[in-house]
Amino acid sequence: MKIKSLSAFLITAVLPLLIFANVSVNALFTDGMVIQRDAIVPIWGWADANEIITVETSWGASAQVITNPEGNWRADIKTPEAGGPHQITVFSKNKIVINNVLSGDVWLCTGQSNMDFAMSKFVNNSREPQYQPLVEYIRNEVATAKDDWIRHIEVPQTTSLFEKQQNFEDTWRSVNPEDIGKITATGYFFAKELRKHVNVPIGLLECSWGGTRVQPWISEETYLSDKNLKDYFEASRTETKEKIEKMDAVGYVDIVYEKALAKWNKNGKKGRKPKTEKHPTKDMQLPATLYNGMISSILPYKVKGAIWYQGESNAVFKPTEYEYYLTTMINNWRADWQQGNFPFYYVQLASCKRGDQEADNGWATVNDQLRKTLKVSNSGMAVLHDIGEAKDIHPHNKMDAGKRLALWALKNDYNINIDAVSGPLYKAYSINGNKITVTFTEAESGLMVANKHLLDDAVAVNEPLGAFEIQDINGNWKPATAKITTSNTIEVWNDMVTNPVNVRYAWTGTPVNANLYNKAGLPAAVFTTEN
Repeated sequence: MKIKSLSAFLITAVLPLLIFANVSVNALFTDGMVIQRDAIVPIWGWADANEIITVETSWGASAQVITNPEGNWRADIKTPEAGGPHQITVFSKNKIVINNVLSGDVWLCTGQSNMDFAMSKFVNNSREPQYQPLVEYIRNEVATAKDDWIRHIEVPQTTSLFEKQQNFEDTWRSVNPEDIGKITATGYFFAKELRKHVNVPIGLLECSWGGTRVQPWISEETYLSDKNLKDYFEASRTETKEKIEKMDAVGYVDIVYEKALAKWNKNGKKGRKPKTEKHPTKDMQLPATLYNGMISSILPYKVKGAIWYQGESNAVFKPTEYEYYLTTMINNWRADWQQGNFPFYYVQLASCKRGDQEADNGWATVNDQLRKTLKVSNSGMAVLHDIGEAKDIHPHNKMDAGKRLALWALKNDYNINIDAVSGPLYKAYSINGNKITVTFTEAESGLMVANKHLLDDAVAVNEPLGAFEIQDINGNWKPATAKITTSNTIEVWNDMVTNPVNVRYAWTGTPVNANLYNKAGLPAAVFTTEN
């Protein structure tokens, strides 16, 4: 066994220091874990400074390393092909034995509540009766599902303004009636679809938090090195430090809260009780705070790729800049993981009725920004506007959400023959008189007008295309007529608009009659031609 970068003399010199040393590992390296198959993967942890750490595996790979002056160590191990169970042993003075290890594919599951919500969140009755069959489906899945080759671990929701967290507390769980309720629903149905096609263990590494924006998931170093984002970050940090100083001062009183509480008490305690102002160290929306608190604690665990379900909270916070922030985040994560441009697949948001016009327009804007993010290499987008619920921002149909995300992975990462990975995507437009011709990609099978009901496949219908609008030279948007003209083009017009300049589709939180699909049964993405 070779010792990396260590002479025999150095070993002899440090051996006396090992007598009282202990070794520990990151929480990812525990019983039931999934380790990335057919790869060189890092295993890491902590011990005393200058301690020799030995890692041995049941499949024959091994390594020996020595901790640095801060007590950190990392060993790179070659993993076997898909399968298991295996065993990993880490030892120095003490010994850690990691049992029931599977070699498979690890997918990072991130975002806000529609990724965060576990299966147990979807077994309650739906708010609208037409979606109750989806509830019944999930209830049955929770009661009966069993697949030991789908496993999940979740990083606890943790904020950290200034320090990068190095570890967390949780354990790996597999799919069974006792544990499935704790597993991300979107991630589970993604993994279930993969497992239908490939005989490979799937590990779901979840790092998500409901209600969060994209901004807290980006690192401080990335903000400071980006001329377009540096000012935003520094202004936020300055304001945050001032607020911390104020709130931590002796005798501080939250005057706004006290007044609101007094009013609430005077009104007979009706309505929601006021809350104190959140201390900045607990604020999950501040830039870099979730990168520090959560992402940092799992770096550089080897992954196959990532799936992302987020954007709802950015509908009213910098929606027109969302593409830039998301692209920055993807590049940030890929750089810090140091395993190239790993696959990054995400969703265009499901439909949901918004509270006001600003939020409604922001929802559509974020969806279009998500579409534009497809410029990022090795990325993919699942369109979900046809499977939302107007009265629930957390739609129950995570089954189709998971399947549509899986289409990208099955084709790109598992070489499975797939009819289409996406519904029609806007490519270009041209103006001809009072009509606009729109050209789409992802329409090799042709276009169709279709309806989708719950979990059924989309079915072609003899109905007019809906949800298109056309913009006149004064900037006003008007409902438009549209028709399919070729296998990948449509024509859009409004008889009252003689000089159209732009066209858009499904531009609302709850699009009505957004019924353009490709013949593979996947819906067209929300888009606008307006810059």
